[in-house]
Amino acid sequence: MARSARTFDQAAGRFIEENAHMASVESSGYHLKAVMPYIGDLLLEQVHSGTLQPFIDARREAKISHKSINLSLGAVRRVLNLAAGTWRDPESGKPWLVSAPLITMLPLIGHQRPPRPITWDEQAHLLKELPKHLHDMALFTLHSGVRDDVVCNLQWAWEIPVPELNISVFETPPENVKGRRTSKLVVCNSISQAVIEEARGHHPTHVFAMSWRHRELGPIKAMNNSAWQAARSRAGLGDLHVHDLRHTVGMRLREAGVSESTRRDVLWHSNRSVTDHYSMAQIREIHEALEKITKPTNGWNKSLQALKAEHALRKAGTRT
Repeated sequence: MARSARTFDQAAGRFIEENAHMASVESSGYHLKAVMPYIGDLLLEQVHSGTLQPFIDARREAKISHKSINLSLGAVRRVLNLAAGTWRDPESGKPWLVSAPLITMLPLIGHQRPPRPITWDEQAHLLKELPKHLHDMALFTLHSGVRDDVVCNLQWAWEIPVPELNISVFETPPENVKGRRTSKLVVCNSISQAVIEEARGHHPTHVFAMSWRHRELGPIKAMNNSAWQAARSRAGLGDLHVHDLRHTVGMRLREAGVSESTRRDVLWHSNRSVTDHYSMAQIREIHEALEKITKPTNGWNKSLQALKAEHALRKAGTRT
């Protein structure tokens, strides 16, 4: 018995449905949606690097980074692998796809944008321009170092009070952690805790939710939206990424003399899990490290990229 013919759109729909419980499904949905105008109506057998080339060309023409394009290609590859692996036709018992094609990724060397940490003055300009909900989320990120998807999904059910430090910590489940191996801990300092307290009681499940005309609209899906992009433009910050706030935390911790191991714990670069390894001493250590970046220091924390940008502006001013 022959297998049923299925389109990529059907396969992508099944993938989203099966992974609806995962925090990463929103990102996957975004990247799959981007490729649909190019391959959505194609049969699974017709999807390969050749038929994806028009999508790649259009994204490159739109100045989309190779890394972002690769995320979309990776989402396509994941769907095709499942179609050729575990997904079976109920009538024939055959996989949806005979074999998954090789999807060639774009090179990152020479195309990957360097991190762009911001200075304290730039932070002030950015926060001033952001709408209230994004202002609070950005401020929380700048004082916790967590990824923006964690901020968007932060839930009251994860909160654990720490009376000894007068703060809360949030135990983030593995499905909300990149890599999904273990749960991770978000530790608050005095400023991020103040953000938490201001948000308390506004939404029944999520810490950060958007309201409009005194009516709650629900959790925020993503920080990188049109409001973020407009605010960064008004603040004169060009293509500042939300992830650059996390780079800023890492730079400020290093400037403050925080040890590499503690910086790894703050930024979740270590393999430490909440249930097995975090102790009160460890929480206190992370909290004290984050308290060191609650206000500007006398240190000099400009990134190489910021120095180059200032140098270019000085040269342009000299010419004029």
